[in-house]
Amino acid sequence: MRRRLEMEAAQIEAVLRSHRIPGRVWGGTVLPRVIRFELTTAMGTRVRQINNLAEEIAMALGVRSARVYRSGSKIHIEIPRERPGQVKLLSLCQRLKRVPPLTAVLGIDDAGVPLLLKIPSPDVVHVLIAGTSGSGKTALLRSILLSLALYNPQAQLQLVLLDPKGRGLAPLFDLPHLLFPPARDPEAVAEILNLLVEEMGRRDREQRSTPCIIVAVDELADLIEAGGALVASGIRRLAQRGREAGIHLVAATQKPTAAAVGSLAKANFPVRLVGAVTTPEEAKIATGLAGSGAEKLLGKGDFLLVSHGQTWRFQAAYIPTDQASEVVHRLYRGPFRSPQQALADMDKHRSLLRRTRDLFSREVARIDRDEVLR
Repeated sequence: MRRRLEMEAAQIEAVLRSHRIPGRVWGGTVLPRVIRFELTTAMGTRVRQINNLAEEIAMALGVRSARVYRSGSKIHIEIPRERPGQVKLLSLCQRLKRVPPLTAVLGIDDAGVPLLLKIPSPDVVHVLIAGTSGSGKTALLRSILLSLALYNPQAQLQLVLLDPKGRGLAPLFDLPHLLFPPARDPEAVAEILNLLVEEMGRRDREQRSTPCIIVAVDELADLIEAGGALVASGIRRLAQRGREAGIHLVAATQKPTAAAVGSLAKANFPVRLVGAVTTPEEAKIATGLAGSGAEKLLGKGDFLLVSHGQTWRFQAAYIPTDQASEVVHRLYRGPFRSPQQALADMDKHRSLLRRTRDLFSREVARIDRDEVLR
């Protein structure tokens, strides 16, 4: 491998020399899906000059693409591996000695370190997952929700699933943490959003934010298009005011276009998880940054985490749908109440529910998580 990396570094330098760009390429770092080279250049060399050579570099190395980007004062060149590795969610969870409350497991970052995301953090609040079909966005959404359910009892975490196609989140439909039955049609979605907005107002008046409610949306753009003004208004109100009430959105979309989610995403989603997209324009809308290179990602779980103008590349944790269903099956599931009754119970019996459900679900979560990860 060392010999091969040295040869590839020499080929990159040869491409640069052919265009009279002085530069030195240092040894590659082997990551789950890519090999990353570090490049030093002469003063005054622009990243754009090297980025324009990405296709030529890929041809010289015999790979389908090359991604050029700047990180701090360094320029990096990334090329795909022939046999990319897969990050398995349950195996990754076994590696983690401790996961803080309300923290999602995302995957493995560029340095080979597990990447976690604390949802209620002021720097996170709401999360947008974007990418084309095959990018792995729905699989990442499932992994996020399942990791949250594994490490948090029902008394601390409640989930709301809005899945218009009824497929992407189907393996999670029996999770014990669900506040309402999964919503598929626009009418049910609008009703649940209205109830959540009412709950948000109630929490604001009472100055409380627990238990944490995470609203997961698969195909956000399709949901807004099908649901019309009522759904769009509910999503927007939760995005704008949900943080103080402990209500957070984690939404996935295949259409990161300006018309679909542009204004909503720009103002209300500080954290973006962006997989492969089709064009540089879509990459800019999805990440909120120009030149992110998201259109050159490899798909199948290859993602960028974007927060406050910074990007981190990572390989998303993955769990097959049948395995996800098995994990959910092992977790306790109680009978559903109506949405109205669920929220009424939260108000009338909050103290009793907190004492009894916390004791019971914490014990169940501990037992079942240990069994699942064994």
